[in-house]
Amino acid sequence: MTEQTEAPKAGATIIPVTPFQQNCMLLWCEQTKKAVVVDPGGDVLDILNAIKQAGVKVEHIWLTHGHVDHVGGADELREHLKVPITGPHIADKFLLDHVVDSARRYGLTGLRDVTPDTWLSEGDKVSVGELTFELLHCPGHSPGSMVFFNPAMKFAIMGDVLFNGSIGRTDLPGGDHETLLASIRDKVLPLGDEVGFICGHGPGSTIGQERLTNPFLTGMA
Repeated sequence: MTEQTEAPKAGATIIPVTPFQQNCMLLWCEQTKKAVVVDPGGDVLDILNAIKQAGVKVEHIWLTHGHVDHVGGADELREHLKVPITGPHIADKFLLDHVVDSARRYGLTGLRDVTPDTWLSEGDKVSVGELTFELLHCPGHSPGSMVFFNPAMKFAIMGDVLFNGSIGRTDLPGGDHETLLASIRDKVLPLGDEVGFICGHGPGSTIGQERLTNPFLTGMA
């Protein structure tokens, strides 16, 4: 009889940042207390306070895509924590190179352009402590959007690809509605109905719930 290995346990806290109330996430491995910050869009002091309260050691910053509300605080946070920035896909470089310009259009100040230490590609894996995530390249909301998926926990970090009741907007530079729907149909839905996810804004959901009720997805196989 094969002994089943218990899935690693994770802890997380959501830090809503910027006027866009973007879901910056502090995620950690319970066994090691090693952590990662996902999508630090701004309000870096709030993120640092959350790290201190959690009592964890941040080793990485991960970016799901290049829009200003997800990356605007990444360079400042890297400076504070002395940790590398990983992601997104290089197709979002044009967004990361112009964060300050984008911020100005929205009346935001104090944000910085971002140069990641490592770009991500389809099929890559990243780890923090005993938690390992597989990477899916899911363009459409932005050309370089990445979804982080942990099979053992049946959990995904969705960025702005799929939301509770909606999908990512596609009217920004590099967005394409049909491409986004194809990414969701071909890469996200096959992960399985039981998979839960955190998205870039608002409450999370499960893939099964969205397949059944999301008006953009109903009828997708």
